[in-house]
Amino acid sequence: MKDVHEAARAVDQQIHILHASSEPELETAFATLPSLRAGALLVGSDPYFNSQRDQIIALAARHAIPAIYEWREFAIAGGLMSYGTSITNTYRQVGLYTGRVLKGEKPADLPVVQPTKFEFVINLKTAKVLGLAVPNSMQLLADEVIE
Repeated sequence: MKDVHEAARAVDQQIHILHASSEPELETAFATLPSLRAGALLVGSDPYFNSQRDQIIALAARHAIPAIYEWREFAIAGGLMSYGTSITNTYRQVGLYTGRVLKGEKPADLPVVQPTKFEFVINLKTAKVLGLAVPNSMQLLADEVIE
C-alpha cells in the first residue's frame, strides 16, 4: 500500500482504499465514494469480488462511477473496462507446467512462471451510459472493444 500511495502522490492524485467482504460492506463502500469525491474506481483482484461481479457492476452503474477491473469477464458483463492477465493464457501455462511435472521433472527445478499476456477490454456501451467519450487512440490500444 505504501508504494500505491507514493505512486499516487507522484502524479498528484489521492488514493482511497476501501475494503469489503460482504454485500452490506460493498453497498457501504460504494455509498462512501461520493463523499470521497472519487472520480473512478479500481476493483482489485479478489475471489470474493469475482463471485460478486454482477453486484459490483450494478453498484458502479447505480453510482455512475467509472470502474476498471482485472478480468475481461467484468467488461463483458457490463463493466467499463478491464486490464489484466489473460486467464486463458494463464491456464495454458499451468497445463504446460503440470505436463512437465507429470513427465518427471521436479517442481523445485522448474522456473517460476509468470503471466506474459495481458488484455485490455473497453465496453463502449457502458462508457456511453456514463457519458464518457473514449478516445480513438485508447480504443486502438484495446485488445477488444465492446460496442
